[in-house]
Amino acid sequence: MSLLTMIATSLLAAAPAPATDDPATMIAAERQAMRQLAWMDGRWRGEAVTQTPNGEHRVTQTERIGPLLDGSIKVLEGRAFRADGSTGFNAFGVVSFDPASKRYTLHSYAQGRAGDFALTPTTDGYVWEIPAGPMIIRYTARLSGGVWTETGERIAPGQAPVQFFIMKLKRVGASLWPGANPMTPR
Repeated sequence: MSLLTMIATSLLAAAPAPATDDPATMIAAERQAMRQLAWMDGRWRGEAVTQTPNGEHRVTQTERIGPLLDGSIKVLEGRAFRADGSTGFNAFGVVSFDPASKRYTLHSYAQGRAGDFALTPTTDGYVWEIPAGPMIIRYTARLSGGVWTETGERIAPGQAPVQFFIMKLKRVGASLWPGANPMTPR
């Protein structure tokens, strides 16, 4: 038994029992859930502006997004470029759906941190939040007229939300990433 098989077996044994233990049924449910986010697939580019203590920080934001594991998860890479072309921000994420709990999760890696965050699809996008002590950081995305607009807000108890981030992206093409050129048996 390979190490990967042993780890997977022990994780499955420790996981709460889903509504069904049939892998084909669970994967079909995951794939179906991911269809709601299919609009994200492709390559995107546009402007992003973050309000910092030192003023506005403007970058060219890019995203490349695609399905993996037979469409049961979505893989995302966000990369922001400074005016000189250097990378100013790079993030990686995986969106998944748990058929047992009926919940979506974004597992994100950015700026030396990683975390799992609830993601909620909406009729025209999604919302996800990061707990930040007494505050919440909320990102709200909408697709309208071919433009993906995402805003970030700081929400402190008893105060109105404060927007600190906005990006507006347009699809620049399809992407075969991450599924292109998979390993083969030979």
